[in-house]
Amino acid sequence: MVRAEFGSEFEWGVSSAAFQTEGAWDAEGKGHSIWDVFTGRKGKIKDAQHARIACNFYHCYREDIALVRALNIPNFRFSVAWPRIFPAGVGQPNPKGMDFYERVVDHCLELGITPWLTLYHWDLPQALQDKGGWTNRDVLFWMEEYAGYVTRRLGDRVKHWMVLNEPAVFTGAGYFFGVHAPGLTGLRNFFPAAHHATLAMGQIGRLIRSEVRGAQIGTTFSCSSIHPASGGERDVKAAIRADALINRLFIEPILGMGYPIDDLKALRGIEKYMQVGDEKALPFDFDFIGIQNYTREVVASSFFVPYLQARLVPAAKRKVPGITAMGWEVFPPAIYEMIKKFSAYPGIPKLFVTENGAAFPDQVVSGRVKDQQRLSYLQDHLGQVLRAKREGLNVHGYFVWTLTDNFEWAEGYHAPFGLVHVDFATQQRTVKDSGHWYASFLSEQ
Repeated sequence: MVRAEFGSEFEWGVSSAAFQTEGAWDAEGKGHSIWDVFTGRKGKIKDAQHARIACNFYHCYREDIALVRALNIPNFRFSVAWPRIFPAGVGQPNPKGMDFYERVVDHCLELGITPWLTLYHWDLPQALQDKGGWTNRDVLFWMEEYAGYVTRRLGDRVKHWMVLNEPAVFTGAGYFFGVHAPGLTGLRNFFPAAHHATLAMGQIGRLIRSEVRGAQIGTTFSCSSIHPASGGERDVKAAIRADALINRLFIEPILGMGYPIDDLKALRGIEKYMQVGDEKALPFDFDFIGIQNYTREVVASSFFVPYLQARLVPAAKRKVPGITAMGWEVFPPAIYEMIKKFSAYPGIPKLFVTENGAAFPDQVVSGRVKDQQRLSYLQDHLGQVLRAKREGLNVHGYFVWTLTDNFEWAEGYHAPFGLVHVDFATQQRTVKDSGHWYASFLSEQ
């Protein structure tokens, strides 16, 4: 497998996120995000770890962007921290916060790297969460104010924009299960948050189109290939319900297909939050869709699980040969299956894999990180992307998650995904063998 097999127009990149890397949590006027608050709560993060310093990208951005260049990576996806721009969520912008992203974008361009910018990667200002956050329909107007300001400031230089990162995860984990910020639970929080997030994709997409000439506008979706635990009818039907929740809930409304209520009756509860005109407001003609895949899920029927009546069978219980530090099965065909699934939807002009990678424990020995498991994971998954490409499926790019080891949400620093190792005590960066391989792969013509 060589780079040329993917074609000269195929986009290659690496992805990151503001809260996971920037640190400088209260520097130069930044407000607190829901994750700043959540990480301070007892028992929410492994070993009570936090992201107040993280990778210190706020101060080390030149070094890290230079690493992107040194690894021959042409595209760098990163996010803007909403509370760094609007400390109170709305109102008076923070000029120093905006200046930081101006510098990041300018430095990317100086080094010949194309910036791909995500507007919302989970760090809602706490001041807005105090007003209900994503459960409050006003979030649409709050985000419009924020997004409008950012696009007007950066739209002359940034042409690739993503509205949301993984709405299924930040609404599900944050507003239903409570294991991510803001830590809310139950359908009464999940349904309005999910509906407002879905509306936001179209509303902010239309705003970007009006503000940025020549913009390429997308949004990103987490997805997992769903396999029934057996060929039995109950498990097969359980897998269909799980697929509706995990993979279809957010993509289908923006394609004009509505919510997948027929396959998951419990989703009827979302209709309570729909207002007149919402059905027409949900669809938006994105220029591309980002899919983010790491593994598959095996699903069994379960009478005892409310609403879904299905349960995930953990990889450890299935005794699979490869499991990552996140407890996820290493199953490369999953990424092919998800490209195929999303390619089957009408109305998607381009698909990009905007995240794919693996967390494994790493050690620096004599200045080297031999991360063969990660290297093999990336090679095997890229092989499946190439398989999809050869079959004519609608995939046009691949971004590794992630550049540097960082704060991995509730896992803290226990799940390193980076191509570059970070010693968080010294902030020393060490390119791993996987990073050297990716650089070599991308250097081929």
